Amino acid sequence: MPDEKALINAIAPPGIEIDSNYLKIGDKFAKTIFIFTYPRYLSTGWFSGIIDMPELLDISIFVHPVETPLALKRLRKKAAQVESQIIEKQEKGKVRDPLLETAYQDIESLRDALQQSREHLFNVGVYITIYADTLKDLKKTETSINSLLESRLVYVKPALFQQIEGFNSSLPLGQDKLLIHAPLNSGPLSSIFPFTSAELTSDDGIMYGINRHNNTLIIFDRFSLENANMVIFAKSGSGKSYATKLEILRLLMMGVDVLVIDPENEYQNLASAVGGSYFKISLASDHHINPFDIPMIPEGEDPADVLRSHIVNLAGLLKIMLGKITPEEDAILDRAIGEAYASHDIVPGKDFSKAAPPLLEDLQKILENMEGGRGLADRLYKYTQGSYAGFTNQPTNVDVKNRLIVFSIRDLEDELRPIAMYIVLNFIWSLIRAQLKKRVLVIDEAWVLMKYEDGATFLFGLVKRCRKYFLGITTITQDVEDFLRSPYGRPIITNSSLQLLLKQSPAMVDLVAKTFNLTQGERSLLLEANVGEGLFFAGLNHVAIQIIASYLEDKIVTTKPEQILEQRDKK
Repeated sequence: MPDEKALINAIAPPGIEIDSNYLKIGDKFAKTIFIFTYPRYLSTGWFSGIIDMPELLDISIFVHPVETPLALKRLRKKAAQVESQIIEKQEKGKVRDPLLETAYQDIESLRDALQQSREHLFNVGVYITIYADTLKDLKKTETSINSLLESRLVYVKPALFQQIEGFNSSLPLGQDKLLIHAPLNSGPLSSIFPFTSAELTSDDGIMYGINRHNNTLIIFDRFSLENANMVIFAKSGSGKSYATKLEILRLLMMGVDVLVIDPENEYQNLASAVGGSYFKISLASDHHINPFDIPMIPEGEDPADVLRSHIVNLAGLLKIMLGKITPEEDAILDRAIGEAYASHDIVPGKDFSKAAPPLLEDLQKILENMEGGRGLADRLYKYTQGSYAGFTNQPTNVDVKNRLIVFSIRDLEDELRPIAMYIVLNFIWSLIRAQLKKRVLVIDEAWVLMKYEDGATFLFGLVKRCRKYFLGITTITQDVEDFLRSPYGRPIITNSSLQLLLKQSPAMVDLVAKTFNLTQGERSLLLEANVGEGLFFAGLNHVAIQIIASYLEDKIVTTKPEQILEQRDKK
């Protein structure tokens, strides 16, 4: 056994500097504050905002029971004093004092509850010791705690000239050195509890990060919830793509297939590192997806129903390409799509599994010869023979037999991005329906698609239906306002059991706080968070998270330009 004195020296700080208003313990500054007054009513969970603060702090709650006979004796004396003050004011003809009358009623109610053993009285001391690297940060944390508690009419004071007693009272020794108490009966006292942080550690799943409340690991299986969908909201540069790539890497190790729509070529290194397929979708690219491809027929489903569903999705794509159309044009377009497939002998009731699908130019030719379709055909010209022809009017030539498939749309013009996202999503949806398998679909910068009603409708349909096909959809956006402005934005969030909120801009934080019903402390955390820090929601549980990668993971998923350039130089 080691010597006790040596052990104490090993765990003790090198020295303590004592000031009237703070302590310096080694390289850290510490300050103890205490609660000295409470409001008339305390709501349940009022203390959770302090418990869940990301800053380093220790909290001690001392509960000293008061014997009921002694409490009744003191209350009787206090009731007599208050009653005499009320009578004195009445005799002098003064205006009644509601404050005294309320106090008298509260004392009498408490006396009744104590006498009937419905309540007990306690002397309660609540001490909070905060820590920081600088006095400025110490003051900042103290101000945050003051503001949070004062908003609930709870007031605190620093333990002036008693900082060492306050620090000792906060240590896990069970010693109340400050002895600053407030009388609370059972009801208000119970509102302080529970004061434990939520834990998201399970035996299954992958590690998402570290719980900043209690330094436990956040290990979770997204497929264990009612749906495996996830939304990620964050400002640019806060680490949302980094976190997503880290999750993808770990999901692949757990046997989950992943598909990605990449708007900025951020997933190319990851695909290369794990042997995934990377397809560039652009005007000059060799990779093409024909939106008229015949969908694969899932086992047990009617081919006619699958074809009709595909035609509806195709009509949504064409509306994005054509812009606003009238109801008459909508009917013409629907008939023309059916005839385009019929021209290739693809009709409900026939075996069309080996038929060659039509192209967009086939639809244009049919519209040119239909009454009222000439205008629609002219608007399709740029996609069939004009400047966009190489993108939308080619047969499909991509091979999707891989566990990680990335579709890059970075090199497309802004006008074509929502069209590309729709085409790729429809292609992926057909692939997913054809074979039941555990998969995750990542849609980066989803607000691009959400700007268009047909695109938002399609994405919402995927989010609602994907659970039946063992699919989880991750929706990522930095433009929160555009995403939520769509009537389908909030329903997508409510249909996503997991949410990850990283650093937010001051302009957007109020909207995010309202959408996710965040506390003031959580709102402040998102404003002040560093890269890779934020809030992780899983069902009803939510914790402060810090996303951490191993050395090799960081080399694969990093998006920092300086790190990427350094790696290229080494090659």
